[in-house]
Amino acid sequence: MDIGIVFSLVFIVGVVYALTRMVRIVPQGEEWVVERLGKYSTTLLPGLHLLVPFIDIVAYKIVTKELIQQTREQEVITKDNAVVIISAVVFYRVSEPSKASYSISDFESAVGNMTTTTLRAVIGGMTLNESLSQRDQIKAQVAAKIRDSLSGWGLTLGNLEVQDIRPSEKLQEAMERQAAADRQREATIMIADGEKKAAIAKAEGQKEAAILEAQGRLEASKLEAQAKVELANGDKKSMIIVSEGLAGGETAPHYLLAQRYIDSVQNLSNSGNSKVVFMPSDWQQSLAGAVGSLGYLGTALSEK
Repeated sequence: MDIGIVFSLVFIVGVVYALTRMVRIVPQGEEWVVERLGKYSTTLLPGLHLLVPFIDIVAYKIVTKELIQQTREQEVITKDNAVVIISAVVFYRVSEPSKASYSISDFESAVGNMTTTTLRAVIGGMTLNESLSQRDQIKAQVAAKIRDSLSGWGLTLGNLEVQDIRPSEKLQEAMERQAAADRQREATIMIADGEKKAAIAKAEGQKEAAILEAQGRLEASKLEAQAKVELANGDKKSMIIVSEGLAGGETAPHYLLAQRYIDSVQNLSNSGNSKVVFMPSDWQQSLAGAVGSLGYLGTALSEK
């Protein structure tokens, strides 16, 4: 092969290679860090750029889109010696590619470790109840602590979210046992309260029954007193009649005695246990006197 042809081919290949090293197109969402003779030179933004072949080289290609860093789950001891498991997600972007390239060797790993360490420190200053209920406060404290460190690495913190925070398995079992004991205690208290209320209701019922019974006895006593008054009034009227009869003669007393005698004999004869009727020895004379009195009384009434 002719030496000229070989030389031409080598020259063409060198030119093509030089052009590929000189003309660079940076895609959107990236920024390239260029070194000249081993030293930082410039940062290429998205678009077309020309470099000096063999002198300028692209040392780092940095993605400027928002990055997501998820921390691993870790066990953290709280202020009151409880164990919780926590993890978080960090959203950030590279704002200064040169600083991110030269200030730290691996900023992605640094972000994850920094977030994990800060989470451990924040949770360690809280109690179990605070760590489980104050998720927003944990987020704010961790973000405030890592923002300055990320800024020193040429990174900008977008957002930080506490992905998961929960008690450890052993702690969950202990909490469940405690909750069961609390429910049992509440049930016992409710049963005791129910029995107490039932006893109070029973006592009140007995009290009301006693009051009603006393009121019934009072009403009965009043009625009995009224009956006695009525009976006394009847006796009074009878005594008046008897007195009038005595004043007018012996007819009225004889009539009353005969009437009482007849009523007593009648009651005695109506009794189921009565087998013998006792008659006075002078029953004939008494009856005759009663009959005579009745006749006299009837004559007196007819005259009136």
